[in-house]
Amino acid sequence: MWTRNVAVMLPVVLLVKRLSFCSSTVLSHSYCYHVDLIQLSCTDNRINSILGLFALFSTTGFDCPCILLSYVLIIRSVLHIASIEGRQKAFNTCISHISAVAIFYIPLISLSLVHRYGHSAPPFVHTIMANIFLLIPPVLNPIIYSVKTKQIQKAIIKVLIQKRLQI
Repeated sequence: MWTRNVAVMLPVVLLVKRLSFCSSTVLSHSYCYHVDLIQLSCTDNRINSILGLFALFSTTGFDCPCILLSYVLIIRSVLHIASIEGRQKAFNTCISHISAVAIFYIPLISLSLVHRYGHSAPPFVHTIMANIFLLIPPVLNPIIYSVKTKQIQKAIIKVLIQKRLQI
């Protein structure tokens, strides 16, 4: 895992170093995103753009099929569980994992596509997408996994019932 990430990302970082910025050096959103950097460059950035797109598709193009294959194997195993309760518990856990993976990959791919092909989109769309990618996965991950806890479910129901009684 470390070798692949270094092998894919190191060239991206090293090629950004060779870019020169002669006009605006203000990024369009709140953090340093590769596509945003290469769009600010006044030198030829085709290699950077191609390498960035390759890095995105090689990681997601490798990770997504592996994740999908693992879930197919998990589902096959779960279907062989004899008890209905056991199957339901296993599928319930799978839903949490799939949700966690989806809230990471969907914004990542969307952000990349908006930056590469959404040139006609207003600038605030790029900023919103970048912030969604930066904030949503870490905010929703604990919620996704903690909602399964019985104590938290009871507390949520208690709060909802109290609010309903106040109305």
